Amino acid sequence: MSEKHTDDVTGVETTGHSWDGIRELNNPLPKWWIYTFYVSIVWAVAYWIVMPAWPYLTSDGWTYTKGVIGYEQREVVTDELAAIVESRSGAMERIASSPLEEIANDPALMEVALGAGKAAFGDNCAPCHGSGAQGSKGFPNLNDDDWIWGGTLDDIHMTLAHGIRWDGDDDTRFNIMMAYGRDGILNRNEISDVAEYVLSLSGRAGDQEAAARGSEVFASQCVACHGDDGSGNRELGAPNLTDAIWLYGGDKEAIVETVSNGRSGVMPAWNERLDEGTINSLTLFVYSLGGGEK
Repeated sequence: MSEKHTDDVTGVETTGHSWDGIRELNNPLPKWWIYTFYVSIVWAVAYWIVMPAWPYLTSDGWTYTKGVIGYEQREVVTDELAAIVESRSGAMERIASSPLEEIANDPALMEVALGAGKAAFGDNCAPCHGSGAQGSKGFPNLNDDDWIWGGTLDDIHMTLAHGIRWDGDDDTRFNIMMAYGRDGILNRNEISDVAEYVLSLSGRAGDQEAAARGSEVFASQCVACHGDDGSGNRELGAPNLTDAIWLYGGDKEAIVETVSNGRSGVMPAWNERLDEGTINSLTLFVYSLGGGEK
């Protein structure tokens, strides 16, 4: 039988319950806590009624209660985005129809173009070129001034619009690095020698005799695209081999791999997906990264 009494130490009355001689003190929660708890319950019920809250399954799939006020955050975001697009529509029409140089010389229009270009870059280009356009192995760094196909506004626009080796676009930029080893054009020793010569073009050859032999191979097989001095040819998309910038790696192993098996990276033709205003904006944004050429 339970019996209430006052605890001698704390002066608090017990509940009358005891276990193994241990009595339970009667310490109720503060009233403010109780009232807050009740208000929270009322608030939750009211929220369930007023706002979208409860998911439920219909014959068409899952949906949810719309609430008394019919509020839907997705519609709010959609409306906000539509308002932004509407506010920029005039500027984007001008960007789509104006020469790139004219846009670049109009500070107000250029501000809109750079903002739109940065957003389009994040959505479409960053997966390959990186969020900072720094590139990676096989994907060019767009911040430097080393351009395979040229870095003027017109060059960049051409690359963006028609892509690189993009099947289905007759105006795509197209050229390939042949697979000299895989196709049996050069043997292993010739490939090793020409790789040593390519290293010598940037002052990094370790075997001068091999480089001398490789110069003969280079003259017979490579100068048509890369030029007599190895400085490349942008009209053909042939990289400059005399600098320290390498798309697929510049050590001997990587060069041997390139010569042996070739390279044929692909970039999409964005005119199939993006409108002219967005492509112009992307062109100006990429140009502004620091490596653009006159």
